[in-house]
Amino acid sequence: MDKRRMCPNCRAFITTSDRVCPYCNETVGKRAVEQREPGAILGGFIPHARFTTVIILVINFGLFVATSMYGKEVGEGQALFAFGAKLRLAIVGYHQWWRLVTAGFLHGGIAHILMNSWVLFDLGAQVEEVYGTSRLIVLYFVATVCGFLASTLWLPGLSVGSSAGIFGLIGAMIALGMRHRSALGDHIRSLYTRWAIYGLIFGLLPFFQIDNAAHIGGLAAGFGTGYVAGMPRIGGVAERVWQALAIVCILLTILSFLEMYLWFSRPQ
Repeated sequence: MDKRRMCPNCRAFITTSDRVCPYCNETVGKRAVEQREPGAILGGFIPHARFTTVIILVINFGLFVATSMYGKEVGEGQALFAFGAKLRLAIVGYHQWWRLVTAGFLHGGIAHILMNSWVLFDLGAQVEEVYGTSRLIVLYFVATVCGFLASTLWLPGLSVGSSAGIFGLIGAMIALGMRHRSALGDHIRSLYTRWAIYGLIFGLLPFFQIDNAAHIGGLAAGFGTGYVAGMPRIGGVAERVWQALAIVCILLTILSFLEMYLWFSRPQ
């Protein structure tokens, strides 16, 4: 794993073992993620475990199992709709705005969830390592909502998937490279810009039926939020604000799934 990180005070690149920045002499302490690092899981078989990213993956797989089982009775499309997939008529016509959140945790098919999970497990850990847990939660939530909002405006049909949030995380890493002009910053910007381009090109292939509108919306939202967020500092008002925003995002997610459950359990 890369041992470099940025000083939250002067933005110079230092090592993860530095406790005092050699450039500005400010105390930097541990990274935000190290203060709550859960360590490896499965006896080290999965070495890059990050708690928040793993929780998102667990929710995704739990809902995938639930929709797959229900889909055997009513069909996959109806099951996804019942569990909160994005559909323009439901969102705009019936004001079910909670679908902008729930759709980001649903997947249509085993290939869909495995591909997204593979990317999210690696990328989520990287973003959480750089931005910290609070910013990761806000980034993922905002990108998911904005991605499916763009999808709602552009496409009327059913759409699901964590890729809107994933593209938001890619956008946040591009923003990181844009804000910090250096050799490493340029490398980060170039690397994740390629990720975004390859992903959008892949989404143009018609036989995959990929929702590129959600990808573009998530990418733009993640870039904007990441650019504003910056890297975490030690304490201070700004960090408490991001922690509060993360709590709000979690509560809105819970509320969205509660709305989904109430709608699902209501006689149709």
